[in-house]
Amino acid sequence: MPQIIVLPHEELCPEGAMFEAEPGTVLIEAALANGIEIEHACEKSCACTTCHIVVREGFESLNEAEESEEDMLDKAWGLEPESRLSCQAVVGEEDLTVEIPKYTINMVSESN
Repeated sequence: MPQIIVLPHEELCPEGAMFEAEPGTVLIEAALANGIEIEHACEKSCACTTCHIVVREGFESLNEAEESEEDMLDKAWGLEPESRLSCQAVVGEEDLTVEIPKYTINMVSESN
C-alpha cells in the first residue's frame, strides 16, 4: 500500500504526517481519515481551490487532472507545475510526498 508523507504545515500538521492509503483513494479522503483537516469549502466538488496541494514526490502516479480541475487550479494561490486539488487526486501505486500550501484563496477558514 502506498505511503503518503505530508510535509509539516504550521496549522494542520506541525510535525508532518505519514500514513498509508489504498490505491484508488481520493487524496483528501485519506488525509481527512488520518486527522489532517485540509480545508474543502466546496465539499470536495472541484468548485474551489481550498484543498490545493503540491505533490513533491510521486506526481506521475496520480490520475491525470481533468480540465475542470486545471481551470480551478489557475485560481490557486502559489500554483506550481505539480499542484493538484486533493479532492480530485486519486492515489496510485507509488508513495507520495505532498505539501499543503500555507495559504488558500479563502481569507478565513470555514472551520474557525
